[in-house]
Amino acid sequence: MEKVEIEILKNGPVIVTGEVCLKDHAGAEYTLEKKTIALCRCGQSANKPFCDGAHVSAGFKAEETAK
Repeated sequence: MEKVEIEILKNGPVIVTGEVCLKDHAGAEYTLEKKTIALCRCGQSANKPFCDGAHVSAGFKAEETAK
């Protein structure tokens, strides 16, 4: 089984690398064309659940770190 890595970027999206199945609230699967995807955390993306870079102009700040 391939390892999946999830990275939370400072002031940015969640980066998911590896083979994953992403489903919406109704259970429908998204078609993923890449093995690395960026998921929005700021809520401003026009392409939710994927990041479109809107966090930059929105001034999104999030600096959580692993403890």
